Amino acid sequence: MIIFFKNEIPYMKQTLLVLIVFGILTSSCSLLKKQQLAPISQITKPAEPVKNAEKVSATNSSSIKTPAESYIERFKNIAISEMNGSGIPASITLAQGILESGNGNSRLAKEANNHFGIKCSTEWKGETILQDDDNKDDCFRVYKSPEESFKDHTEFLKRKRYAPLFELDKNDYRGWANGLKTAGYATNPRYAELLISLVERYDLSRFDRIENEKDKTIREVKVMKEIALNIPTEKKQETVKSPVVMKIYEVRSGDTLISVSKQFTLSVADLKALNSLENENLFLGQLLLVSK
Repeated sequence: MIIFFKNEIPYMKQTLLVLIVFGILTSSCSLLKKQQLAPISQITKPAEPVKNAEKVSATNSSSIKTPAESYIERFKNIAISEMNGSGIPASITLAQGILESGNGNSRLAKEANNHFGIKCSTEWKGETILQDDDNKDDCFRVYKSPEESFKDHTEFLKRKRYAPLFELDKNDYRGWANGLKTAGYATNPRYAELLISLVERYDLSRFDRIENEKDKTIREVKVMKEIALNIPTEKKQETVKSPVVMKIYEVRSGDTLISVSKQFTLSVADLKALNSLENENLFLGQLLLVSK
């Protein structure tokens, strides 16, 4: 028995050594697995860059301008410049341009830079374009740039029938909107309301400026002299611009491109082309050009 026990000792030592080594390897494997699993758990968590990407996407979508906003951004400076020289509120000029040119998408605006529908006259020496209006193939002025159209619009308003408006403050957009309608600038009974709605919807009054009494008096005297000089030729130019017949439709609740196109006997394709629409989505209050 003693001899047997001695013989078993080496075997037991070997067994014990194997168990110790196995235990060490098992512990190492467990630790290695934990280390390998750590990155996986981090990857499955919402990563910060994804959140940032979502924010960028949201910012980009919210920064996309509507056609009217793009129009305002493009022509705000010339509207302000004309206001400073004449007293016509920049907000009114921009609102009229949006309405009469369909956010710059009308044929006259695109092909003739004519944003206010001013027709030819015997004194007009520039290029012309024909378009049906009061008569078939009425003659309209072609300008070298949209800015020239804005300047000519100012000159057009310097006539006797609009003279009382130039006595208003140049930040009185409500007075100008109602005064234009009273003076017969447009036939639509809602013309003043539409102008005011545009001014307030797009905060166009932020471009208007208050003037002190001295500056206002100097401006009024200057403009009234110019109006007086224009009186002899006004009768000849009376047909230069017909009263605005509203060819712009304001989108209402429930409207679709199909319903609007049927209402004005246009195809959906024509309506999209006239308004540079990339899809059929409409939003409440959107202005659509509804005449070719």
